[in-house]
Amino acid sequence: MPPVSGGNPDPFAAYQKARQLSGPVPPATVYVVDDDASFLAAVTRLLRAGGYEVRGYSSAARFLQSPPPADSPGCAIVDLQMPDLSGLDLQDAPTKMDHALPLIFLTGHGDIPTSVRAMRQGAEDFLTKPVKKQALFDAVRRALARDASERAQRARRRELRTRFDALTPREREVLAHVLRGQLNKQIAGDLGTSERTIKAHRANIMAKLEIQSVAELARLAQEAGFH
Repeated sequence: MPPVSGGNPDPFAAYQKARQLSGPVPPATVYVVDDDASFLAAVTRLLRAGGYEVRGYSSAARFLQSPPPADSPGCAIVDLQMPDLSGLDLQDAPTKMDHALPLIFLTGHGDIPTSVRAMRQGAEDFLTKPVKKQALFDAVRRALARDASERAQRARRRELRTRFDALTPREREVLAHVLRGQLNKQIAGDLGTSERTIKAHRANIMAKLEIQSVAELARLAQEAGFH
């Protein structure tokens, strides 16, 4: 992989974070989608020479029919205008994949409204053909760093959901009251039980969620999307 310049995000650091949360991270793959066979071959050679693993597709439909493995690291370089499904159509179809990879649009048919739409919908970059090697590699590095960060976030959410799923229905009830700022006595009154029982439930909640304070509890619940 080409060296990361000082001003660009470092994908290695993001991969390390992802690895801490979800175990070993397989090598990232750059997926190139372009109906121009000669251009597809040229970009594939260029990226492979730069140390990247590359997989090419001659159409957006083929990419969607054989998408990357679930939550595998990578990014996609996509042509804008292709027969049947365009690059923008591919960007609009994240539900066909287990997760949406960062997209880099690379096209000879770009215009300002199209590029604005692509960027607003989350594209990492919008480059025009012919593209300079350094500009392409810089965009790929940014996209891979973003992908690694997003995968780390997904791993974190899965890990938190596992913790919250371990709570019993009663503990989840108590948790909801705690997050509203109620004291044990108030919660006991609302739930028709003793204050001692509420204290026991709170202790179980803290142990299962691996936290020690209400402040941590509130932050963790917000991060996990607990309502």
